[in-house]
Amino acid sequence: MALLTDDEVNTALAGLDGWEHADGALRRSVKFDSFLAGIDAVRRVADSAEAADHHPDIDIRWRTVTFVLVTHSEGGITDKDVAMAGEINRILAT
Repeated sequence: MALLTDDEVNTALAGLDGWEHADGALRRSVKFDSFLAGIDAVRRVADSAEAADHHPDIDIRWRTVTFVLVTHSEGGITDKDVAMAGEINRILAT
């Protein structure tokens, strides 16, 4: 699996609302109405990540959840990260 170039990552970000390219990874923080709403979102993302066998790093701070995607085995951002970012956006929109 090939790493994406910075230009490829920036092009992908144009279609990924809320995501940024920071510290060699894709990152999105979301503030929820309540702690439990954030936990519910994390659970739904976890189910999808498990099915895809591609897992984001997830940081939970009260009502703010941060998702970080990088393909650790490749040492950077790949198409798998872009696809999972899109899936996370789809999950959060429902």
